[in-house]
Amino acid sequence: MIRMEKTMTNPEFFNLYRQGFVRVAACIPSLKVSDPLFNASRTLDLVRVAYEKQARLAVFPELGISAYSNEDLFFQEALLSSVKESLSFLLKETKEMDMIVVVGAPVEVEGALYNCGIVMHKGAIAGIAVKSYLPNYREFYELRQFRPAHELSVASIDLCGQKGIPIGADLLFTIPSAPGFRFFVEICEDLWAPIPPSSYAALEGATVMLNLSASNITVGKDEYRHQLAANQSARCISAYIYTAAGFGESTTDLAWDGHAITYENGTLLAESKRFSYEPQVVCADLDLDRLIADRVRSNTFHSSRTFHRRPFRNIDIDAGLPGGSVLLDREISRFPYVPSQAELRDRRCYEVYNIQVEGIAKRMLSTGIENLVIGVSGGLDSTHALVVCARAMDTLSLPRTNIKAYTLPGFATSRKTYNNARELMAALGVEAHEIDIKPGSLQMMEDIGHPFAKGQDLYDITFENVQAGQRTSILFRLANFRDALVVGTGDLSELALGWCTYGVGDHMSHYNVNASVPKTLIQYVIRWVADKDLLGPEASRSLRDILNTEISPELIPGTSTDRPAQMTEEVIGPYELQDFNTFYTVRYGYLPSKIAFLSWSAWHDREKGLWPDVPEDRRNEYTLSQIKHWLGVFIRRFFKFSQYKRSCIPNAPKVGSGGSLSPRGDYRAPSDSEDAPWLENLSTVPDSE
Repeated sequence: MIRMEKTMTNPEFFNLYRQGFVRVAACIPSLKVSDPLFNASRTLDLVRVAYEKQARLAVFPELGISAYSNEDLFFQEALLSSVKESLSFLLKETKEMDMIVVVGAPVEVEGALYNCGIVMHKGAIAGIAVKSYLPNYREFYELRQFRPAHELSVASIDLCGQKGIPIGADLLFTIPSAPGFRFFVEICEDLWAPIPPSSYAALEGATVMLNLSASNITVGKDEYRHQLAANQSARCISAYIYTAAGFGESTTDLAWDGHAITYENGTLLAESKRFSYEPQVVCADLDLDRLIADRVRSNTFHSSRTFHRRPFRNIDIDAGLPGGSVLLDREISRFPYVPSQAELRDRRCYEVYNIQVEGIAKRMLSTGIENLVIGVSGGLDSTHALVVCARAMDTLSLPRTNIKAYTLPGFATSRKTYNNARELMAALGVEAHEIDIKPGSLQMMEDIGHPFAKGQDLYDITFENVQAGQRTSILFRLANFRDALVVGTGDLSELALGWCTYGVGDHMSHYNVNASVPKTLIQYVIRWVADKDLLGPEASRSLRDILNTEISPELIPGTSTDRPAQMTEEVIGPYELQDFNTFYTVRYGYLPSKIAFLSWSAWHDREKGLWPDVPEDRRNEYTLSQIKHWLGVFIRRFFKFSQYKRSCIPNAPKVGSGGSLSPRGDYRAPSDSEDAPWLENLSTVPDSE
């Protein structure tokens, strides 16, 4: 983890705890069977490591103080006495640490043994969680030694010189200093139950679930653990920290792999090395804001509370949080719409492409119209829409000549994009045409008295939109003439920023296949289509040429015919930054300050977190000042200026969980909102590192 405390102008901004995160540690100590003092000593070693890493919660395996595999040794008074002595040792040694430690130990209550999770903080036991479900099948026979939580007849006990400690399976632990941080402890088999206790805890507000497990290893069991933890974290919209016993447990009849995993709403954040002979501390930075945001949006989550509420006792833990800069030690993808793993990215590109194909194919079938009209500029968006249309024709067993593709050169069309458009249309075998929009545009400017028609080089917004409107007007009349549907090409990135000509312009079409696909993802889908050679080798070659073309609306003439004079990203910001801002604004509703923190974490280091196949020209780096500036541009355009365009966009298929901006989908907003609250929060972001 990079540390920059000495150079930070505002250290608190760079503190993950101030940005809605909390660092937790899943710990796997080495241990000895029936030697609690040794085990407590090794546990303390890892607590110190976790504390040094600035975690504030450390979780240890089931019965880790005594070891799990003691069998009938649990009935020996010497072992139980040593467990109490070891717990007292841990309490004393951690008294000066502002760290929550959860360890597993057997606890005797009124003549019965219970399998427990002891929650400690600064030399005191905050509460004792009790295992609800005891396995008594196959290699397990815990009911021989332990009793389940529902057999407890008391709500509190005295232990290690402390009186009135809450005990049971109904304890929720809240850390007031970290908003949203409320955790629940369950133990091993509890997760295997049809309805784990953590399900009820989630409905009562627990956002972080801990599982102290022993869990011996058999072939394939690690995969099942992943499935259980991932699924439970997703269903509960929570984090799930699972840590299992490792080296040191008895191998009389079983083996142990020391498996620790941390999930956040179905996403794997961290995992231990299995079958390691070395102790491990596996840290993860949990995004509590993400969990809360998803719960706020899920009405079914809250409806479940009506039917499944159970009483819980809440215990506040007065834990402090680290001050100064504590940088995020978590991979933040620069391209949140695009998976970083190549295999998963291929699957996503396949899904996105086929969702778009299915969308336009269904619209053609439902209307009975077998022809499509599309404007082809040689840029990314129209290229992507065209290859979707080509695949749709193949799927419907219609000739690609049913695609009436038109390139519509204007006053600023470059030779590069013009050639791209012509070559792609030829490679795909569509019916290709060209209409020069300059005469019609010039006529309109003459009719309205625009100075350009009189020879003056005035390249204002009217000059730009006359061309955009001329293109769309021609396409709609061609659709009437050719019995076709106009296919829109504008993407999610442009809708977010309002970068489209309203009404008769690139804002409008009969159906828009790209409307919920961001610019960064479009580039990868086009590359995927080319790499898979789905439309033929000539088309693949043309697609790769287009991917190397700079993004431009090509509405203002320049001095070069090979390169556009108007660079979109110089006006509205780099699409990679603005797609990042769109994702975290629409998907989670984060504060601008948090988005800036995440963006800086992802982008400030040129080589940090790069995927193996990221090309050299995508290895960008942005300073906090640049991030703040372009985020300000995004806020003004997204909240203040652009919603009216999004309120009346054409039909388009939603492709991803990152959100759609359709007013009929999962983002609805007034057209005349203000941007003041977002800009006010953005002002709290420092101007530099």
